Amino acid sequence: MLKIFAAVAALILPTAALAQTPEPEPVEVMILGAYHMGNPGQDLHNARVDPVTTPEKQAQLEAVAEGLARFRPTAVAVERIARDQATMLDHRYPAFTPADLLTNPDERVQLGYRLAHRLGLDRVYAIDEQDREGQPSYFPFGDVQSWAEANGGGERLGAMHGEVTAMLADLERRQGTETVGQLLSRINAPERVRSDQGFYARLMTFGAADDQLGAVLNARWYARNAQIFARLLQVARPGDRIVVIYGSGHNYWLRQMVETMPGYVLVEPGDYLPKN
Repeated sequence: MLKIFAAVAALILPTAALAQTPEPEPVEVMILGAYHMGNPGQDLHNARVDPVTTPEKQAQLEAVAEGLARFRPTAVAVERIARDQATMLDHRYPAFTPADLLTNPDERVQLGYRLAHRLGLDRVYAIDEQDREGQPSYFPFGDVQSWAEANGGGERLGAMHGEVTAMLADLERRQGTETVGQLLSRINAPERVRSDQGFYARLMTFGAADDQLGAVLNARWYARNAQIFARLLQVARPGDRIVVIYGSGHNYWLRQMVETMPGYVLVEPGDYLPKN
């Protein structure tokens, strides 16, 4: 009888021990979609952005950093390719000083480095993925444009361009009446993120039969964002609270990936950005 009890105990005890193993703390991630403050002109559509190095804009950006600091981030990730893919640490951050805020308008500096410096963080990651030589583009818009022009879709695609141009013109106007915090709140509102994704989704209507150029563009765009998110997964630690600062065109997929990844929690930036 004792042997039977011992055998039963041997089966039960490991199960009980496993049941008592605590779950890892969730990783909280805030995706902060930003407009390009330095006017690099690298997107399909580009807004004319007012200088952010002026005293007025600097005060507004300090208010943004103060609000985001309430999230108590443990790490920041930005749209840059890391020189060292083993650590994925941003190789430019160690040279940052607050004086850079008065000369470098780049949103990675103005938002990401400012926040990390304020909180004394050394974990600033560069998690970007870009086109690689010899591989298909992650955003083959030229193929879509060519197909549209050759198949009677040029006017329809032009109308879509017009919608984006109008949206950017609205951003340009609002710079004179709204703070940086208010602009970022508007860009990152969930309904706005879903609306912006409509441009990419409608590109799938450009193509036919074996020439699904819009679908290929969407697949490649998703692939780039998936690689970005995979890098985030590789640097995240249990219990982390990470602010990811990226061009707002990445908002939809990065948010969706956080929401569907077990052990990850999406945090809304609007809950922390200043209201005025």
